[in-house]
Amino acid sequence: MAKLTELIANWFRPNASDADQYYDDEPVENATAPNAPSDYTPVTYIQPTPVQAPQPAVAEIPEIQKVEVPMPYWLEDEDTLRDEGVLFGLSESDPNEKTDIIQKYFSNLVAGHIASIEQHNERIQELNLFIGQKNNRIEELKDKLKNPVSNTEREHHLPRTLMGITLCVAMCIGNFFLIRESLKPAFADNSWIALGVFLAGMFSLFGKISLFHDTESRVTWKSLLEEIGLPFAAALFVFANVVTHQTWWQAFALFIFVFFLFMFAGKLLLSNITVLWNDTKAWLHIRKDSQDFADNNYNWENECQTLQVEIDELRVKKWQILRDQSTSETERDKLYAKRDMLVKLFESEFYLARRMKNELTTRQLNLIRKSRD
Repeated sequence: MAKLTELIANWFRPNASDADQYYDDEPVENATAPNAPSDYTPVTYIQPTPVQAPQPAVAEIPEIQKVEVPMPYWLEDEDTLRDEGVLFGLSESDPNEKTDIIQKYFSNLVAGHIASIEQHNERIQELNLFIGQKNNRIEELKDKLKNPVSNTEREHHLPRTLMGITLCVAMCIGNFFLIRESLKPAFADNSWIALGVFLAGMFSLFGKISLFHDTESRVTWKSLLEEIGLPFAAALFVFANVVTHQTWWQAFALFIFVFFLFMFAGKLLLSNITVLWNDTKAWLHIRKDSQDFADNNYNWENECQTLQVEIDELRVKKWQILRDQSTSETERDKLYAKRDMLVKLFESEFYLARRMKNELTTRQLNLIRKSRD
């Protein structure tokens, strides 16, 4: 039958240029395919599926269950497809009926490869995520090894704070005795009175830190009154009781001296205690970080080496998956190329036969149909 249709086609081809309007380059090359032998038995076409290498320590990619669809008989070889294209061209049939069948048949063949490619892409993304996490951990450990302790954020002045507290305590003791001696002429038993005046002017429990130390808070008249109210009142009380026994300039000098002792020795004492607590915590944190660095230095280096080995293993697994993915993509592209070739072959024979239909007699058409049957 193939020889008959080829002979008829040669009769009615006007010239080579007309034939080129219906043939592409690729179908023309395949038009000279060898004829099938007379004892040829059609075999169901089964597309081989690439075998994926096992992935150690990686979740196995489930095998796609492929539903086999029997191949249409007219796709078993190119000659049969040419005959089918000629018959469809001589009839009133639509070529899309056959081309749709070809498209759907090959869609079933490539479905397994497409699913495999998508699964490989998902697995590659997971491996990239794991590799990125381990790289970030390595960078973090290397940064710890290069910069063991960040002292700039935990800077302290512990020795100076301790010295300041010691001097404040000494000034407070001296201020108490000065007040007690100054109040002796006015009060016979003046120890408790002097202690009360000393405590009232020396210490303030309104704020947690003195305004001299707090540079961030806004100074208002209330905070200023809380800061200097009691020291001023206590110094004025001492001034009022010594002015009758001393000259006015001696009493005024005592007032100024006691007032500033209250301000700096007393107020700064409590503030220095707060600063001492903060400096002590910063110093303990620095010691802890230094000790952790000394203890974990060897462990961090081993962890970096272990993570690098794990990254290398993940990259090997990624390469294996990429290789399997490339195989699936190659098989998919081969099927697409074969599908396009068969579609073009069928369409070229169809449109050539459709063009020849008006040039054939009824007897010739019946002869072709009978030979096909």
